[in-house]
Amino acid sequence: MRMVAAVMYEQGLPAPYADSCPLKIEEVEIDGPREGEVLIEVRAAGLCHSDLSQIAGLRKRTVPVVMGHEGAGIVREVGRGVSEFKPGDHVAMTVGSGCGYCRSCVDARPVLCEVVGASRSRGLLMNGRRALTGHGRELYHHSGVSSFAQYAITVPGTLIKIDASIPFEIAAMFGCAVVTGAGSVFNAAKVRPGQSVAVFGLGGVGLNSVMAARISGASVIIGIDINENKFPLAVELGCTHTLSAFDAKLVETVRELTNGGVDFAFEISGSRAAMISAIEVTRKGGEIVCVGMGASGDLYQYPHTALVAEEKVLRGSLMGSCVPNRDLPLYFRYYTEGRLPVDRLKSGTMHFDELNRNLDMLERGEVLRQVLLPHG
Repeated sequence: MRMVAAVMYEQGLPAPYADSCPLKIEEVEIDGPREGEVLIEVRAAGLCHSDLSQIAGLRKRTVPVVMGHEGAGIVREVGRGVSEFKPGDHVAMTVGSGCGYCRSCVDARPVLCEVVGASRSRGLLMNGRRALTGHGRELYHHSGVSSFAQYAITVPGTLIKIDASIPFEIAAMFGCAVVTGAGSVFNAAKVRPGQSVAVFGLGGVGLNSVMAARISGASVIIGIDINENKFPLAVELGCTHTLSAFDAKLVETVRELTNGGVDFAFEISGSRAAMISAIEVTRKGGEIVCVGMGASGDLYQYPHTALVAEEKVLRGSLMGSCVPNRDLPLYFRYYTEGRLPVDRLKSGTMHFDELNRNLDMLERGEVLRQVLLPHG
């Protein structure tokens, strides 16, 4: 079947992306589902900072690849052996699935699954194959999802069934932004009522951390960003205080607000400078939850003696340390109850011809989550 998709042939093209056009919009071929596979009509796909980092070449990706790693759509066809889904089901697409059998999956840590991780790093579906071709050559899959397309072939583990009343452009954000931001609070930190948190980076992921901290009952929620235009929405979504990352008295102010430092600092941006501040604003015995990624091979420094003497913890959290089948239904329930108003993060919708321009807007911090509508 022929369809329209956004294909990246080369990483590291320079900004502005509206000029260099790293995403080529073209017709490609997609196979029908084989055994254990599902064909999805993609109705919405979120544009994320992770996409931006791949396009910038901060982390290497096998190319040419159909981009997009979070989305939502409708099941149109299922392969032999698929019993969890049927044509017509509405689903969210996520990259947090595992094989179900390896040590990490048995330990309820599917985001660390080595089987799935190996397939994704090679640009393959979880079952090890490719289902996309263009101009007579095979194309790779982005994180086993490739949602910047009108259709996607994937496997049941990447899909979560959702209620048909949830708009696709909202459901699309749950596959990465919501599970990563909220999960870092609920799963990695396990924030308890009365505790204090600081969130460095108030984009789509960071604001989900803010909302999750409010749901968890945090008494002090401090949002920190270089862009003060984000502060009004951050307060609306749960921040008790907002501070500029450029504030010379940032560390002093946070410590004053929290009687010595926060219980948890969530570093969302991947910035070295933000990481230093996150460590400094965390109280003795507190935790720094590292969510944002820099370039592959980036090294970060920390004062080791202080880390030991103050018993602080540096903790990584990939995809919110999520278990998709456990977490996403809960987060969707929070959304329908009005406790997790993810719709407030949608900056707008776009079509394929606007993707490259919206990469520039995302890089400049002008938007939170722009959502691609592949079918117009």
